[in-house]
Amino acid sequence: MWFKNLAIYHFTEPFTLSAEELEQKLQQMPFVPCGNQELFRFGWTAPLGKTSEQLVHSANGFFMLCGKKQEKVLPSAVINELLAERIQDAEDDLSRKPAKKERDNIKDELIFELLPKAFAFSKKTYAYIDPKGGWLIVDAASAKKAEELLSYLRKCLDTLPVTPLATKEKPSSTMTQWLITNQIPNNITIEDECELRSPEDEGGIIRCKRHDLSLPEIKNHLDTGKQVIKLAISWADRLSFVIDENLTIKRLKFLDLIQEQASEIETADEAEQFDVDFSIMSLELAGFLPRLLELFGGKQ
Repeated sequence: MWFKNLAIYHFTEPFTLSAEELEQKLQQMPFVPCGNQELFRFGWTAPLGKTSEQLVHSANGFFMLCGKKQEKVLPSAVINELLAERIQDAEDDLSRKPAKKERDNIKDELIFELLPKAFAFSKKTYAYIDPKGGWLIVDAASAKKAEELLSYLRKCLDTLPVTPLATKEKPSSTMTQWLITNQIPNNITIEDECELRSPEDEGGIIRCKRHDLSLPEIKNHLDTGKQVIKLAISWADRLSFVIDENLTIKRLKFLDLIQEQASEIETADEAEQFDVDFSIMSLELAGFLPRLLELFGGKQ
């Protein structure tokens, strides 16, 4: 289980629940499929999938969770076509155009009829808690998706004292200075991708991929006041990723040094492999996250 994105949160109070206590909390909201008249349903499912029923997978003091959301698919084009027909029928019956409230009622009745026949699809979102380091990490590329998982976790725990990662230095300013001065921190390598934005409201955006970011044309953009809002970097030849101005990490890759470490450990089945991958990943990130804070002046 290798995360591809990191939405990073820090506990403002120590996380003191054991794996068993956390398991009991999550059992209040296990995943069950949508009912006939439900648009969506969220619940907790076993991170290991069918090989385990445990909602918390614990390894080396880290706790892996998995939220599962099922949604019904009702294409808007289908709804609009059928709705137009029903409104026309109502207009014919009433000899007048239906009022807004009547149209809303017609739409509600239509959706009520269609929901039991709608297709359903499911998505899983993984997260893990590092009690010792005080981190909660969600494998989500957007804040909205991460916050949705946190909102359900908060319901189960009654409280969840976490805040999005924030640093003393503004990430966009720090990354901009890296490119302007070419003074790169130790163990950090600038890769070949960035996104620049003008500082004014709704400013222009320049996106560069597979591009040498040390070339004068990039510096010219920076000299006119553009700021780096996304930057592809690698750390210590162990991790590569794109980091944005909100310290969200996307397209995370664990490089050869890590993958070789994982491949050297023999496993008997899928469950053991999951445990090995999670252990290596979580320990690696436990070493990296403090360094990430240092890069931007420490935690705010």
